[in-house]
Amino acid sequence: MIAAAAPSTGRRPYRIVQWATGALGRSAIRGVLDRDDMELAGVWVHTPAKEGADAGALAGRDPIGIAATRDLDDILALDADCVVYAPTPAQDRFADLDTICALLASGKNLISLCGLVYPYAHGPRYVGDLEQACKRGGTSVHGSGVSGGFMADVMPLVLSRLSRRITHVYTRECSDFARHPSWRMVHGMLGFGKTEEAYQRALRPNRAAMRAMFAESLHLVAAGLGVDLDEIDVDVDYRLAGTDLVTAAGPIPRGTVAAARWTFSGLAGGRPVITVEVVHKADAARMPDEWGSPGYSLRVNGRPSLMLSVDEDWLTDVISAASGHALNSVPAVCAAEPGIRTYLDLPMISGRMHV
Repeated sequence: MIAAAAPSTGRRPYRIVQWATGALGRSAIRGVLDRDDMELAGVWVHTPAKEGADAGALAGRDPIGIAATRDLDDILALDADCVVYAPTPAQDRFADLDTICALLASGKNLISLCGLVYPYAHGPRYVGDLEQACKRGGTSVHGSGVSGGFMADVMPLVLSRLSRRITHVYTRECSDFARHPSWRMVHGMLGFGKTEEAYQRALRPNRAAMRAMFAESLHLVAAGLGVDLDEIDVDVDYRLAGTDLVTAAGPIPRGTVAAARWTFSGLAGGRPVITVEVVHKADAARMPDEWGSPGYSLRVNGRPSLMLSVDEDWLTDVISAASGHALNSVPAVCAAEPGIRTYLDLPMISGRMHV
């Protein structure tokens, strides 16, 4: 594969819409403002308090004269090349499908930072709606990221180039949320700070949501290795805080849930062939080292077998990395044929050198 070509000198900048302005969205806006091959066309925000705010100010920069909107129709009416889609992930993958399809049908390519790395994992109806929207708009849809969209799927496939007779692929992610500022993420989505009984009551919907999220990575790896998965098995274990924990997102009282390990196993031929293990810790420094330290481990069992491990310092800023991955993908996604375009369909994505 060859690197995605930079736009020619005579091409106008890519016009980018930022959908949602959480930490990821604000980072993406700053990334657009710092690039000479892109310009911000519009911004959608979720909360009423941000409506009408200047997009530059939302991102911690000087005002740029673009007011944020909560109206989908305002965004649909814009002349833009690509939407960087970065809302909080919905538990139900179909919940925001109509919005995504409307954006695609309006003639805007879309790069998601909350899924869509392999939409085929969600079945023919989901895929059909996306493909029809892309056909109407002449657009492409792509999923990107750091965990899903890179470490859990793209990197194992890159490693697999060096091996033959592959029998099993394993990835492990351990994340420390001590400095994560979002109450909604830490307490709401992960369930930290809940009593054991409350956490167990929420497990059924959370299990379905987590399965939907990581099934995409499992199926992407399987497709890249030429294997069809029969099913995906999900297992979860959790631990309670042995002492009161103070995190950026608020307190985690002693005796409440403070860590969880999710294991997703893709089965083929009656055995696990692809395993993704995801460990979340409220404060790794003040908890037992059970389930490993923050970082990533990748293993490809084959001839030869390969292993790659990195600690939490492998990346200086995960938010900036995720938004950078999305923005670096814009030229390739905009140049692609209309439809669903995964990592397997696009040329190699690279960053841009600053001299």
